[in-house]
Amino acid sequence: MPEIVLTTLNARYHHTAFGLRCLLANLAELRPRATLVEFECSDVAEEMAEVILKHQPRIVAVGVYIWNVEGSTRLVRLLKAIQPELTIVLGGPEVSFETEQQAIVQVADYVICGEGEELFYQLCRALLAGQRPAEKIHQAPPVDLSRLVLPYEEYLPQDIAHRLVYVERSRGCPYQCAFCLSALDAKVRVFPLELFLSAMQRLLERGVRHFKFVDRTFNLNIADGIAILEFFLRRVALGLFLHLEMVPDRLPDGLKSLVQRFPPGVLQFEIGIQSLNPTVQSRIQRRQNQGRSLENIRWLGAHTGVHMHTDLIVGLPGESLASFAAGFDQLAAIDPHEIQIGILKRLRGAPIQRHTESFGMVYNPDPPYDLLCNDLLDFATLRRLKRLARYWDLLGNSGRFGHVRRLLFQQTQPFYQFLALSDWLFAAIGRTHEIALRHQFDWLYQGLTVGLGWDQAVVLAALEQDFQAGALREAPDCLRGRPGMGKPIPQRPKQALPTRQARHAAHSC
Repeated sequence: MPEIVLTTLNARYHHTAFGLRCLLANLAELRPRATLVEFECSDVAEEMAEVILKHQPRIVAVGVYIWNVEGSTRLVRLLKAIQPELTIVLGGPEVSFETEQQAIVQVADYVICGEGEELFYQLCRALLAGQRPAEKIHQAPPVDLSRLVLPYEEYLPQDIAHRLVYVERSRGCPYQCAFCLSALDAKVRVFPLELFLSAMQRLLERGVRHFKFVDRTFNLNIADGIAILEFFLRRVALGLFLHLEMVPDRLPDGLKSLVQRFPPGVLQFEIGIQSLNPTVQSRIQRRQNQGRSLENIRWLGAHTGVHMHTDLIVGLPGESLASFAAGFDQLAAIDPHEIQIGILKRLRGAPIQRHTESFGMVYNPDPPYDLLCNDLLDFATLRRLKRLARYWDLLGNSGRFGHVRRLLFQQTQPFYQFLALSDWLFAAIGRTHEIALRHQFDWLYQGLTVGLGWDQAVVLAALEQDFQAGALREAPDCLRGRPGMGKPIPQRPKQALPTRQARHAAHSC
């Protein structure tokens, strides 16, 4: 029986606990005495406790994040109630800052704040030897990455077959964006390049084809970025998909020419825009050349097969509704595949806290600590924008309604057009989730024609194209009776791309 159980609650089944695998890989001689048990946030606390206690562990380590802190607290309380002598060790970003005031910390025995690979090993050695450190909270300094054992052998065959595989080339970020915990990092550190590429080769040999890089800024070191992309380009015939987070104003010619050589859909760039208001950018210390960023996004769309996922944040200090709308419309004019709309969250420890008083920032006291109102956006407006973000992800980002989206982007002030549509949809449906795909077509038709007054023939033509490009078999009510709508849609060949990216590719054909 393992004496150490590492556990966490993932948001969904297809996610994997990368941080716990890093801890597991660096337990040295204790590795055979440890095991990893993963759950989902929807799992029942009593059932999770039963699974953990079947291992008869002496130590249970729990990875705590913003999305699972409430479920983790219930689990830890239950474990301590059933087996008080069990040692509970917490780690993860949620408990690394403002630590002592948290309910889950009150129940646990020890907390490791920061990068825990070396400190967790030392703590486990002491505990298993019968030595209990007096200090409850332990601050872990940044580790020397060259000393760490890479965690990729901790991915099991079932992980590789069915779940996301995260990889990490670097830690830290040179940017000091106030909303992000990476603003607290002193510098960027990298794993040795040859060691990293050797590990990637091993993952390829084990069948991994989708790689999600967790690096904050993949294109910070251009030479290293080129070396990694060249490594994957030489193996692109295997059917690869790479997710990379990049800063948009850093795309020199050497990187551009390399990116152009990748087949369409192999690369996905997550591009953090956050705001296109220069004053807001300066206030949150978002150092970004706005003109160059937009120019590079436009170039990527015109000259490469990169799938672009751009990010905007609602509620940044000093960003009005009109300012946010203008930023959205600037991106809409370029038409990246996805424009992700997120509501500002006050992550524990993030420097955004310094703007709370001066901008009247009021955050939800419970996870995910999202903004409730500020001096420019009242509570009712934030509620509207949160609904808009959900409808936009469902209808604008999903890849299912590419032709309708193009119609929207051709309108004057597309953001306000979609805000009006969002308000109409919520008034009509009363919810933003659990809307079947067939009904999405019908509600979209009614919202655009009745709610916004768009021309029926134009809307129906766009919806018909979206229906023909998608996987929905039976025509929705709004398209019934139109020529060709009763014909079965031919079975599409299996896509190597993730589902949403494959939809975007189909609509771009």
